[in-house]
Amino acid sequence: MNTINDILNQKADDLFGDDALFDLIPTPAAPDIKKSEIKTAPDLPVNNTEQIKIAIHRVKDQLDGILRLLNGEVIKSNEPTGIVSAQTLETGEKIIEGNFNGEKMIDNDGKEYGVPANYASKSKLVEGDLMKLTITKNGSFIFKQIGPVERRRVTGELIFNADSGQYTAIAEGKTYKVLTASITFFKGNHGDEVVLVVPRNNASAWGAVDNVI
Repeated sequence: MNTINDILNQKADDLFGDDALFDLIPTPAAPDIKKSEIKTAPDLPVNNTEQIKIAIHRVKDQLDGILRLLNGEVIKSNEPTGIVSAQTLETGEKIIEGNFNGEKMIDNDGKEYGVPANYASKSKLVEGDLMKLTITKNGSFIFKQIGPVERRRVTGELIFNADSGQYTAIAEGKTYKVLTASITFFKGNHGDEVVLVVPRNNASAWGAVDNVI
């Protein structure tokens, strides 16, 4: 029997060709799933970098699931059908998916999970990004961006509110909230020119600081 690596090497061209990305990859919760039941990804434009990244992250997550199954771990889904937004491994780890709201991750049930400001700043997370949270047996939270939204950059002015002690940025006539950790990292001050990363197609209250000039 071929190993997982052999299969991946043989099918490397398929993953990035015209064929569906997931032709040979079973979902983690169903190792014996029939080929006809495997979900396929839509065709991705070659020049759409963000969609390609999302597809790669999905492939990696499914491969992680396969490795867990080969190691004898059992994945218990919290949802009987549809997209799995939360799952618990036999090892005791819990995996939850949600969207970043500029400050926290919100799951499908509306529950909030605080994302460390330093991680959000360093990763330049944008409002609407799809994230995965792994809660370990010892209670540690491990966040990972798995589905970035399309982005664009805007330039504005950094404003400091002495009453609240918070920074905001005004760009294109709109006021964006920004993480204080980002401003501290770039040593920003009131009146500085700031470059923000915001969603390309969706309105947002938050902007990720890309740089302070």
